[in-house]
Amino acid sequence: MMTGAAALAASSCTSEHSAKKSMPNVVFILADDLGWGDLSCYGQERFTTPNIDRLAAEGMLFTQCYSGTTVSAPSRSCLITGTHSGHAPIRGNREMVPEGQFPLPEGVQTIFHDFREAGYTTGAFGKWGLGFVGTSGDPRTQGVDRFYGYNCQLLAHSYYPDHLWDNERRLDLPENRNDESYGSGSYAPDLIHREALAFIDSAAREGKPFFLWYPTTLPHAELLVPEDSLMQAFRGRYPETPYAGARPGDPYFLKGAYVAQEHPHATFAAMITRLDRYVGELVARLKEKGLYENTLIIFTSDNGPHREGGADPDYFNSNGPWRGYKRDLYEGGIRVPMIVSWPGHIEPGSRTAFLCAFWDLMPTFRNLVGQAEKEGLDGVSLLPTLTGDIGQQEHDHLYFEFQELGGRQAVRKGPWKLVHMGIRTQTPQLELYNLDEDPGETRNLASAFPERVMELKALMDAEHVTNPDFPVLKDE
Repeated sequence: MMTGAAALAASSCTSEHSAKKSMPNVVFILADDLGWGDLSCYGQERFTTPNIDRLAAEGMLFTQCYSGTTVSAPSRSCLITGTHSGHAPIRGNREMVPEGQFPLPEGVQTIFHDFREAGYTTGAFGKWGLGFVGTSGDPRTQGVDRFYGYNCQLLAHSYYPDHLWDNERRLDLPENRNDESYGSGSYAPDLIHREALAFIDSAAREGKPFFLWYPTTLPHAELLVPEDSLMQAFRGRYPETPYAGARPGDPYFLKGAYVAQEHPHATFAAMITRLDRYVGELVARLKEKGLYENTLIIFTSDNGPHREGGADPDYFNSNGPWRGYKRDLYEGGIRVPMIVSWPGHIEPGSRTAFLCAFWDLMPTFRNLVGQAEKEGLDGVSLLPTLTGDIGQQEHDHLYFEFQELGGRQAVRKGPWKLVHMGIRTQTPQLELYNLDEDPGETRNLASAFPERVMELKALMDAEHVTNPDFPVLKDE
């Protein structure tokens, strides 16, 4: 099996055309609020995800992968800039007028810029949430050749929105009306998926390597899918407690509120099953176009499972063995599934406990396409782990912060994890856990190991760098 490094070295000895042809395509599928336990290859027992499981069988499954942080925009900011949440430009889900979130600043280098500079065509299909059209965070400004989907993650709460965006062009969807017919129009994930498949078709015709970013909204609340065979397969299968959410005519309907749902359990299972079907169709299209063997595919989630809109992660064991949910810095909020497939380069059916996080993806991609190491990144390239090469650089520690709910920080070093709760409250608290002995974070050892607390607290203080665009975690 030729390793990634060997393949790249070989390609450098060929003509420019052959070198471009040999550069691997990259498909990055980012689920929204999908928990560790929401995939059957990670232990889900109430439904199955055969297409995602097949990716794991054909590639590598990670057991110690962490998201950027515990909510959408800052987690994605970490991923696409190669920086952790104490250094990343976006630290929270701050809403902006007329729509969208606080924009990535001018001059920031993203994975899209890197791929474009390496000769790739770049596309993003799904939820952006990092800057409205025309701002410095516009997808096109940040290195995306083609964007289709939701610009605003708040409006992405609606699966039948009144509009989407195609680059700078607003696409109105009048069939998705705010009335009793809501839910019978155009299902946005289906529209987005169709455009992503078309992007693969276009890339195949052009013959250039491509980077396909697929940040789907599934399975984020609201809980809603078309009334088709997928939904019908789950209706009546589980006990149900209806969710009394927003209904047509309510002030915030289609403006961030979650829709009422009579069958939340069945709908949640159908949403993930639909996502699994999308993954299968992406892989099938790559194979149909003769691209699969030269494509690296990554599947992961932006943070842990949510408890909004009628979602019931406890029923589905969505956070697996971990404590906590979305917005927590306990393991359930930030430890996420990650699967990587790359035929001929990654050992099929392999697993790794390598400690990694979202900010490792940018160095990995730069390594993949032969770019030099970049200063100012917090991550390490995962390519040696993926390809079996020696020389994998390891993290001394991982750092996380979350600016809402009183302010929270966490640092992981070896088996030890320190969680700082309620930083901006009158009663801040430090909690110390040994994840090897207590993976569920049930026994706070702070009083028993004060020197360890001091060591990890010093790392917290060093890693947090003030960002004037977002609230500070402490007086500075």
